[in-house]
Amino acid sequence: MHFLSETIQEYITTHTENEPSYLAELSRETHLKVIQPRMMTGHYQGRVLSMLSKIIRPINILEIGTYTGYSALCLAEGLATHGQLHTIDVNEELAGIQNKYFKKAGFSDRIKQYTGDALDIIPSLDQQFDLVFIDAEKKEYVRYFESVIPKTGKGSIILSDNVLWSGKVVEPLEAKDKATKALLQYNQMLKEDPRVETVMLPIRDGLTLSRVL
Repeated sequence: MHFLSETIQEYITTHTENEPSYLAELSRETHLKVIQPRMMTGHYQGRVLSMLSKIIRPINILEIGTYTGYSALCLAEGLATHGQLHTIDVNEELAGIQNKYFKKAGFSDRIKQYTGDALDIIPSLDQQFDLVFIDAEKKEYVRYFESVIPKTGKGSIILSDNVLWSGKVVEPLEAKDKATKALLQYNQMLKEDPRVETVMLPIRDGLTLSRVL
């Protein structure tokens, strides 16, 4: 969801760096072949992720929620020499399209894929992560955060997507809406957690940037 007018959003996108051609192809294929293509990181947010990664120059990146691989490829653009991106998704059926574009972009040897529950996989990873992108099951955001923060160091960045949840975070909470309730809890936790400093950005559906202290 975009919270700015369509005209302003178009102007912003037009005046933002173009996405690489392989990402444009991936976007088209995702919209043609995959259910809920709106889950994919788009052009503008993708360039934001790319720019942040290029500024940080991470050696190790952890992504929770691969989907078709668009955000992974954006984040991989900023990897330090010999750096590696680890990405986790529960849907093994998407591996084909992921691998196709990881190879096309020249990142297949620098992206390590995992299939399964991130909460089971994260404890098994030995790396310290300079950059983490959380974009999976919203009801598990607090648990994802608690799982990854021991695997970060001072100055590491944790990005959390969809934190505005189509504006539902400022609307009356429906009793059955567990996802919004979980995001409200998560957003408040980040604001109060002494282990990080946090800024929330109104990019697309909301993107929070937290720096580990």
